[in-house]
Amino acid sequence: MTQRVFITGASSGIGEALAVYYAAQGARLGLAGRRGAALAALNERLGGGHACYVLDVTDAAALEAAASDFGGRFGPPDIVIASAGVSVGTLSECVEDLAVFRRVMDINVYGMAATFAAFIPAMRAASGERRLVGIASVAGIRGLPGAEAYSASKAATIAYLESLRLEMRPAGIKVVSIVPGYIATPMTAINPYRMPFLMPVDRAAARFARVIAAGKSYAVIPWPMGIVAKLLRLLPNGLYDRLFVNAPRKPRGLAQ
Repeated sequence: MTQRVFITGASSGIGEALAVYYAAQGARLGLAGRRGAALAALNERLGGGHACYVLDVTDAAALEAAASDFGGRFGPPDIVIASAGVSVGTLSECVEDLAVFRRVMDINVYGMAATFAAFIPAMRAASGERRLVGIASVAGIRGLPGAEAYSASKAATIAYLESLRLEMRPAGIKVVSIVPGYIATPMTAINPYRMPFLMPVDRAAARFARVIAAGKSYAVIPWPMGIVAKLLRLLPNGLYDRLFVNAPRKPRGLAQ
């Protein structure tokens, strides 16, 4: 049976790589993102026949319209992947960063909830295996200096996905939390520091897809970063602070 997969953030990075992966498996795709030309080019590269939706994930009405159109074309999705996200350095002491902070939270947290909300009713009524997949980050496991908004947003998505997993369990819909380390995308290309265990995005997408197919509730990819993340979580605050207070910062200014 042909899978139906809806992906936000499909115009670049992880979302694009996941679209390439699922198209190669014969899936029918809903490709959502803010850059219409990039979505159209991706659809053409994938052989056409997929549905493109130019939207911002903070626009719940646009997501509802996309969900309705996708369902009308292909039926309810088997997998919805909330991959849209932004990463940027912020400092709370800089009042001009407050608007950026809000934008990061709106896209990374509210945008994920709005994406799922648009599809849950149809997925509840559908049969077969169904998945809601959220892309979080190891940055949400412990707060990083200079990344207050990004770390906070990803910590929120991890907690949100856990709550949603419990809510969806009686309906038979599995919620998958994917927590990437460093993946080679335009988002990480601007990082002016060494990124341990940096993984090519196509390889990461294949691993994400295996986790999704297995219906795992939570996975850190690549796995060595998962070990690092667990160790960091166990460090006492005093030791963590001494080790990371001078860690390199992501540049300020909204990058997506």
